[in-house]
Amino acid sequence: MWEEPCISGSTGSGAVFFTGCSMKCVFCQNREISRGSTGMQISEDRLIEIFHELKKQGANNINLVSGDIFIPAIRSAILKARDMGFDLPFVLNTSSYVNVETLRSLEDLIDIYLPDMKYIRNKDAACYSRSEGYVEAAKAAIDEMVKQQPKCEFIDAADGNRIMKKGVLVRHLLMPGMLIQAKLIVKYLYDRYGDNIYISLMSQYTPGDDLDAYPKINRRITESEYHSLVKYARELGITNAYVQELDAADSCFIPSFDLTGV
Repeated sequence: MWEEPCISGSTGSGAVFFTGCSMKCVFCQNREISRGSTGMQISEDRLIEIFHELKKQGANNINLVSGDIFIPAIRSAILKARDMGFDLPFVLNTSSYVNVETLRSLEDLIDIYLPDMKYIRNKDAACYSRSEGYVEAAKAAIDEMVKQQPKCEFIDAADGNRIMKKGVLVRHLLMPGMLIQAKLIVKYLYDRYGDNIYISLMSQYTPGDDLDAYPKINRRITESEYHSLVKYARELGITNAYVQELDAADSCFIPSFDLTGV
């Protein structure tokens, strides 16, 4: 229920979390699965069954979270599900640290791309996410996503929510001490894509208990930092955007990865 309103609506997004990640963010909220310590191996047929179970629960879409390293298997499952008549939109919830050629294999299969743009300075990507060349990879990846889904499309749900059916929604998580970088990212996105995408300005950065070696990011962001970013986005003329309340920076919003539904 905690994605952007156009993704979750009032009935929720059908999240499928994958174990393992191509990035190694020192601040990762989902490290229990991103580092591979929790998970269960399932078959392609079981994955398709999960899609159907989430649909029966009322999900607006199937939200493939951090599935970048499993894209070949995901592609096969989507193709098979579509052949069986499955009709919910598929969302790729991604770090953007993924090869363009891999994304091209998903053309006509992913309805909504939900990528991060974490950094615009490679030194920070290397320091805090162990992800060399992240900036160039993310820019190329998001270009490909917008090429595949060049226009955001919505439907008005019966409950009054406006639900995205196609498009690209780029997230940026504001980190402490990185306000200038955040503004550069927002400007880059708006200069390049204008109103063809939506931007989500996230305030939920929640430092863990093991960031003593990274004192610059070992705190929550301030109200002043976040409000400055939102103000800057408005001054640029951005209207297709989502913002968060600062109380979203709370560990209670981190899911319990107990294999429920698997």
